Amino acid sequence: MEINKKKLAKSELIGLNIKVIRSDNPFNEGVNGKIIDETKNMIVIETEKQQKKLIKDQCVFEFMLNNEKITIQGKSINKKPEDRIKQR
Repeated sequence: MEINKKKLAKSELIGLNIKVIRSDNPFNEGVNGKIIDETKNMIVIETEKQQKKLIKDQCVFEFMLNNEKITIQGKSINKKPEDRIKQR
């Protein structure tokens, strides 16, 4: 199944590997790891050293799926996970 930006933005994100490629907070740029939790406004990532909470609408994220990099603006996924998944 081909995954594109729209499908990914409406999918379950917990368990996916993610990297922050841009952020309003320069300390968050380059942070990468696995998503372990998600709320309406935040994503919690498990990095090698710690858990990091990131504000969705302040970041641009990169996901690696099927050897393809997919870049998503955090603003486009800034919804409750259950509402985002129901969205068509």
